Amino acid sequence: MKQLLWLIPLLPFCGALLNGVLLRHRVGKKMVVAVACGSVLLACFSALAVIGSYMGSAEHAAGQAWEIVVYNWIPGGTLLTDIAGTAQLDISMGFLLDPLSAVMLFIVTFVGFLIHVYSVGYMAHEEGFQRFFTYLNLFMGAMLMLILGNNYLVMFVGWEGVGLCSYLLIGFYYKEEFPPFAGRKAFIVNRIGDFAFIIALFALVARFGTLDYTKLFPQIAAHASLVTGEYLLGLTFASFVALCLFVGATGKSAQIPLFVWLPDAMAGPTPVSALIHAATMVTAGVYMVARSNVLFQLADNISTVVAVVGAATALFAGTIAIAQTDIKKVLAYSTVSQLGYMFLAAGVGAYSVAIFHVATHAFFKALLFLGSGSVIHAMSGEQDMREMGGLKKMLPWTYWTFLIGALAISGVPGFAGFFSKDAILEQTFAGGHTLLWVVGLATAGLTACYMFRAFFMTFHGKFRGSDEQRSHLHESPASMTLPLVVLAAGSILTGLVGLPRVILGQDGWIHRFLSGSIYEIASPAGDHAAEHGHHLSTTLEVGLMGISVAVALLGIFAAYSFFGPGKELGRGAAIAARFPRLHRLLVNKWFVDEIYNATAVRGTWTLARQLFRFDAGVVDGVVNGTRHFTAAFLAPMSAMFDQYVVDGLVNATGRIFSFGSRILRKVQTGFVSQYAFVFVLGLFAMVCLYIFLR
Repeated sequence: MKQLLWLIPLLPFCGALLNGVLLRHRVGKKMVVAVACGSVLLACFSALAVIGSYMGSAEHAAGQAWEIVVYNWIPGGTLLTDIAGTAQLDISMGFLLDPLSAVMLFIVTFVGFLIHVYSVGYMAHEEGFQRFFTYLNLFMGAMLMLILGNNYLVMFVGWEGVGLCSYLLIGFYYKEEFPPFAGRKAFIVNRIGDFAFIIALFALVARFGTLDYTKLFPQIAAHASLVTGEYLLGLTFASFVALCLFVGATGKSAQIPLFVWLPDAMAGPTPVSALIHAATMVTAGVYMVARSNVLFQLADNISTVVAVVGAATALFAGTIAIAQTDIKKVLAYSTVSQLGYMFLAAGVGAYSVAIFHVATHAFFKALLFLGSGSVIHAMSGEQDMREMGGLKKMLPWTYWTFLIGALAISGVPGFAGFFSKDAILEQTFAGGHTLLWVVGLATAGLTACYMFRAFFMTFHGKFRGSDEQRSHLHESPASMTLPLVVLAAGSILTGLVGLPRVILGQDGWIHRFLSGSIYEIASPAGDHAAEHGHHLSTTLEVGLMGISVAVALLGIFAAYSFFGPGKELGRGAAIAARFPRLHRLLVNKWFVDEIYNATAVRGTWTLARQLFRFDAGVVDGVVNGTRHFTAAFLAPMSAMFDQYVVDGLVNATGRIFSFGSRILRKVQTGFVSQYAFVFVLGLFAMVCLYIFLR
């Protein structure tokens, strides 16, 4: 069964090849759907089979991973490394399955398949139907390569693959003005983080001569001194590499300061938003940090940076979401905020908790995005919540499933988001990060408030749209509502895999399962007990849980007070009018894009113009001066040299051959007798010469 690992990413790649190349313009929509959804379904079944087989294997029981090498990708020569002297560089194309990649594999294939099914109904009347599913399959293949790769280079190939596919999918509506711009923005911003990622890979190769996880991480864990000495910029090797990796993660997972691309990614079709924001691309950074946990455990200072940036991003994005009126923008900034929660957990050393929140978030955020897509579908493309309202009766399936998603993300007990969010807050408090815990708690309240603001504005009150929109209101087809129901069930049930110690008396299943991917450091180089032993007393744990629930309920109550049934939009508008500057600041997203345009973008243009002027004024001047000097001084000398030397040699050669030809021409008379006489004379001369030489 282990040998099927390579098949899982190959299946969606084959689907993309068939729809994008081999069957191009030759088949109908049914065949496109069969190929696209069928390839992902087969990948999902294969993933479940492989995961089940691995969990029952002796390797899993012994804490080992499954690894297969497909082929020797980069057979290098001898490499001079920092610690081992010479080493043989040998990078393979292979795949690895361990508890961490198993959890991610299930999330990506299962949620990804549901999004494919949903897309069949949502994109049914869109132009470029086959192109859309080609990109979607390509995206799935790249993401699966990212999480299953057995070394950093294979991960980076998938990392860049999802970046390319996000550009294609965000800019899917290429005939419009904004989507292509948003796609380029996502692509360019991610290049900043990817550059830092590459630097980290070069540093690892230079020191260890390998990028393979199974060769690299055990060596570091067993000999921490290899990465704890001063390396560069006053940082240890572990800190330098961890910092570069985290910069890469801030780009892919949209953290401060590289988060600006993710909200604009809403320009793509709604299923794209669900796929990118819920289960795949944006969680790649969290996965990469969790995969590199041994380095971050040995880099306390960088782990603190990860936690602070995560907490700041969570709160910052939450303040923006609470003032947005576009339903997809609310969810977009919600994703940025929830990703901040995940990095907060990783930064305090709770890597399994971070992945647990990745899992629960995949279900309830995919549910919310697809639910918003169902609303937009019913509203004939309208995304402004101020034009909605009263949709509960017309969209009952969407209403109830969206409510479940909102309760889950708000952290209401009994729903999946409660268990993962509470675990993050608990581990943050237990690790002694009280200020970060307060920030996380405030973010939880904001999350509940802006999500139920969106819920009430969309589904309750009076319908505020046009009569034409009212006439087209209808529930989405089964291909769209069925994935909503399945995701709603997942938004409840996934929390059961991570029940808290206060209920189980021990760590939840997912935390015990993922502990096999978290390395124990043999040499003490910092206290990261949060992952393995920071447990609070039952009283304190219940107290913290009660506080987080109270804050979530307070946020829901605030949303109900201003936007609930019968409130319409008047009270919310009154608050905005009372604090106009703050409202303007939040509506305009703290003017971050404007600041970047005024500094980085305009600065780049100014530098480019100055370089152009330098080129026109100095470089062109030097070139023109050289040309004039050549024309004035060198050209006459060149002409004389050409006339008297070059032409003289050519003409002399011609005269020599002409003179020789005139001499030889007289010998060629055409008389046979004369030729015979010369022949005999030559023989006589040769005989005489022979006798003389003897």
